Amino acid sequence: MSNKMVQTNSKVWILYVAWFVSLIATLGSLYFSEIRGYIPCDLCWFQRIFMYPLVVILGIGTFHSDLSVKKYVLPLSLIGSIISFFHYLEQKVPGFGGIKPCVSGVPCSAEYINWFGFITIPFLALVAFTIINICMMFLFIMKSK
Repeated sequence: MSNKMVQTNSKVWILYVAWFVSLIATLGSLYFSEIRGYIPCDLCWFQRIFMYPLVVILGIGTFHSDLSVKKYVLPLSLIGSIISFFHYLEQKVPGFGGIKPCVSGVPCSAEYINWFGFITIPFLALVAFTIINICMMFLFIMKSK
């Protein structure tokens, strides 16, 4: 097996990992809202706006072994990461509570879950976006080699 073939196979596996993470994150958010009955706040909706398309884009890219999806996935994932990080700060840092991005429905500082004192829904979204970001950056790095 040639080195180029091994590198191509590992790139496709990176796409699979990113797609799987986006799928689990999407299903998790649907579980929390539709089964557990947690009403999403405004920032949760923005995170969903950036996560849900990743399932489709990465799914199609993975199915076709199309590594060019990284240029579409990375911007969505980076923006989603920023929103998730801000949302997590709003929940955990008292000084961020004064900023009012959430004006309707559930306050963004509400914590439906708080596992181990730090794992909240925005934290889970941040972890998912971060894993996807790392996968896409690996694809960019591997391209240059």
